[in-house]
Amino acid sequence: MFTVCLRRKGQTVYQQVLSVERPSVLQSWNWGLCGYFAFYHALYPRAWTVYQLPGQNVTLTCRQITPILPHDYQDSSLPVGVFVWDVENEGDEALDVSIMFSMRNGLGGEDDAPGGLWNEPFCLERDGETVQGLLLHHPTPPNPYTMALAARLTADTMVTHLTAFDPDSTGQQVWQDLLQDGQLDSLAGQSLPSQKGVGLAGAVCVMGKLPPRGQCRLEFSLAWDMPRIMFGAKGQVYYRRYTRFFGPDGHAAPTLSHYALCRYADWEERISAWQSPVLDDRSLPAWYKSALFNELYFLADGGTVWLEVPEDCLREETVGSMCQLRPLLREYGRFGYLEGQEYRMYNTYDVHFYASFALVMLWPKLELSLQYDMALATLREDLAQQQYLMSGIIAPVKRRNVVPHDVGDPDDEPWLRVNAYVVHDTADWKDLNLKFVLQVYRDYYLTGDHCFLRDMWPVCLAVMESEMKFDKDQDGLIENGGYADQTYDGWVTTGPSAYCGGLWLAAVAVMVKMAALCGAREVQDKFSSILSRGQEAYERLLWNGRYYNYDCSSQPQSYSIMSDQCAGQWFLRASGLGEGDSEVFPTPHVVRALQTIFEFNVQGFAGGAMGAVNGMQPHGVPDRSSVQSDEVWVGVVYGLAATMIQEGLTWEGFRTAEGCYRTVWERLGLAFQTPEAYCQQQVFRSLAYMRPLSIWAMQLALQQQQHKKAPGPIAKQDTGLSTRPRLGPKEAVANPSPECAS
Repeated sequence: MFTVCLRRKGQTVYQQVLSVERPSVLQSWNWGLCGYFAFYHALYPRAWTVYQLPGQNVTLTCRQITPILPHDYQDSSLPVGVFVWDVENEGDEALDVSIMFSMRNGLGGEDDAPGGLWNEPFCLERDGETVQGLLLHHPTPPNPYTMALAARLTADTMVTHLTAFDPDSTGQQVWQDLLQDGQLDSLAGQSLPSQKGVGLAGAVCVMGKLPPRGQCRLEFSLAWDMPRIMFGAKGQVYYRRYTRFFGPDGHAAPTLSHYALCRYADWEERISAWQSPVLDDRSLPAWYKSALFNELYFLADGGTVWLEVPEDCLREETVGSMCQLRPLLREYGRFGYLEGQEYRMYNTYDVHFYASFALVMLWPKLELSLQYDMALATLREDLAQQQYLMSGIIAPVKRRNVVPHDVGDPDDEPWLRVNAYVVHDTADWKDLNLKFVLQVYRDYYLTGDHCFLRDMWPVCLAVMESEMKFDKDQDGLIENGGYADQTYDGWVTTGPSAYCGGLWLAAVAVMVKMAALCGAREVQDKFSSILSRGQEAYERLLWNGRYYNYDCSSQPQSYSIMSDQCAGQWFLRASGLGEGDSEVFPTPHVVRALQTIFEFNVQGFAGGAMGAVNGMQPHGVPDRSSVQSDEVWVGVVYGLAATMIQEGLTWEGFRTAEGCYRTVWERLGLAFQTPEAYCQQQVFRSLAYMRPLSIWAMQLALQQQQHKKAPGPIAKQDTGLSTRPRLGPKEAVANPSPECAS
């Protein structure tokens, strides 16, 4: 919590906790700031909160900065955040202003209950800069950590601290200490260890002088040092990525604090250089600028782990012929993020298919690292038997040469034991193998990494061979199995289908392209033959003149209009394919299908204001045949919008995506916890979800459009965005660009 204290002529005239809350603890504190006087703005990884202190002629602006920096694999790993307070005096009297930063040691839950927590002050002077603060030591096993509240000491500021207080008390001692002189008592030495069941907190305060009509700046940081971790099974020990730069001994919090307070101005400049081409583009709507950057929160807040790779995890027999696997994982580490904060599985791959655009465009080495991990898991097997919930069948946890659903549960031993998902046996899912092949080629196309492509080629061959068994009638098109055997795991699909059939044809086309690049002529001819037969079957069985039917069952929902029916085409176009000589789906059919989706699933649903419903019946009623067909999936909608932009329907794409943004961030109030799904009645499911990171596919589509209009080098490596002048959605094209090697 932050608290402000204003003093005039040696007397405290105003003291307020900067929060609208009124908690049941610390009741001696002055809570309940009127929200009318505060304003919040966010462009992740930056945020601004402005407080106009009533009756004081003083404005506080708190700037939050986190080093989430594209193409940076050092500072982006650091467990730090900075809070910079700019204080403006609009009155004619001089003031002393103090900001107190207080924090509980721990989370207030069962990890704190045994006691033994302790705090101590610290001071670190280095390179002419001094940082002072408090260390909050939390030694509870198995993952002990230390937090640091710190402030920068300058010639114009004074830093004081309160080593320990009880955060569950009335808080009178702390409040009176600050009220008395705008400072804290700053006793030397460490606190006593906390008693069992008793909370512990600490505070750091910075005071500055504020001349009439003048300004001052007070700078804080928060760092958390948990270098060594074990997951729930308490087997493998890992070290976090940042320990490569700040050491693994658990004593890095002061150094991290010092580094953050000395480097944040550089971070701000780099963030601004990255974001400015989008923010300065007047043709792009404001909601899109907010969504594009703020949806990135999930890359860091999705239960994310970025780990050093233990040497014994990369044994020779598992690495096989993948020549770049070991050096890449050793250099860039292992990256994991959850499917969602409520769906606790790491790197859920059918969903990462959508979300991966953010990673490959901004941290491409982490995307390649994740892909190598997925390739390793694909080639392994786990023959332990598992009963699956939906069907009741008993089958192996993981079969060889099929892509896993996920790389494991944080409560177990991720990477060592994969497939924490037990609703269906995903070895029989139709989309996972195809999504691997499509992502491999897309990642190759955007990074230009030929070694990666060659390493992945044998794995792609293996998973496509596994997939072949789903083409039971040998017509070149796979069939779904009469249950929910793909990412829509509650929506039954039978026979040839628009979604999985489209992914299949796209993956086959990509195999033809990769075979040519790898000099595998026989394989190229084989997949070319499959593609030709499959295209004919897909058009004959599914195209109805306006869109591709959902599937080929005898049920009425077979004719549903699926918003995600063009997912295969989406990935082809993102990979520089899908038109001209590499056309797979007839362009007039793709455009007509997208127009139909816009007419029915977008405009015909909730007045066109909530994005695209997953399934819409051709007579204009949402498909309620399953629990998922009448939902809106935010990440699917952003991918649909990208597909529309790719096909020249830019206005429709922005209109479609806008409905999701306004529903989630404005009407539902779910900022920084975008759900997987919501319904027309504003019921939502699975808060803080991975898939909406697919909004970066919209950005890629805009960049690729612009590149077609102005050929040349696509992007600057350091920012992931070009600075070339752009047109925007009003003119039906747009905008900046990541590195893209064809």
